[in-house]
Amino acid sequence: MTSSPEASTNPSPSVDSLILHATDNGVSWITLNRPEALNAVTWDQRERIISLLADASADPAIRAVVITATGKGFCAGADLRGGGAKTSTRDRVPGDVARTIRLGAQRLITAVLDCEKPVIAAVNGTAAGLGSHLALACDLVVAAEQATFIEVFVRRGLVPDGGGAYLLPRLVGPQRAKELMFFGDALPAREAERMGLVNRVVPLEELEKTARAWAERLATGPTRALALTKQLVNASLESDRGTALAAEASAQEINMTTSDAVEGVASFVERRAPRYRGL
Repeated sequence: MTSSPEASTNPSPSVDSLILHATDNGVSWITLNRPEALNAVTWDQRERIISLLADASADPAIRAVVITATGKGFCAGADLRGGGAKTSTRDRVPGDVARTIRLGAQRLITAVLDCEKPVIAAVNGTAAGLGSHLALACDLVVAAEQATFIEVFVRRGLVPDGGGAYLLPRLVGPQRAKELMFFGDALPAREAERMGLVNRVVPLEELEKTARAWAERLATGPTRALALTKQLVNASLESDRGTALAAEASAQEINMTTSDAVEGVASFVERRAPRYRGL
């Protein structure tokens, strides 16, 4: 919820300069680039990230995604001051707040969860509020040693939004989730790793290298099989056993029609490394 207002004499930077994007070796790199505001995101920036995730799903040349940031912060949360939202209680009408959250923060988190390519968060620093949920919605999380995760909402007298009450209990259980959300204490990267919120903690100078190695490894994998696996794992947390097993069988049926599945079986029979093309 923090931000640094732009000086009125300076032109507003373009969203393309605040959300950097590059594609390298089949990996889409999405970089939050507003370090003076600890990468708090405005409405326009969220829309840009959502669009890039949708593009990654649709583009067969993109086979993995990394979300990271510049400066000392990964993301300090949502900056509604840049999005034209009504912030005064007197200006609001019933439904304004719910609509803003539904069309903003929740759409961002859903875009990560629904992306058809594996998404890695490379967390360089503080991830607070929506920024923490943005990281935790990713499929894999690599964090720098100085990174922290903060459920900051309670400090502002707010209810967690951006999918927090959905994500955290599924990752650490309800008791731990309540502890994090009730107290709003900063959770160091090593403790987050111990709790299962983070896959790997590395020195800051190794963060990009580690994220790149993981992403490029995923980018050489069977892309559709990974997409279906992601869907199965995410859905399993809300399914009974019969539904989960039926979904698994259907996913394998679909997957066996892909070229990569044929290649995977052939490479096993022929005792050689598979050459997956993401098809």
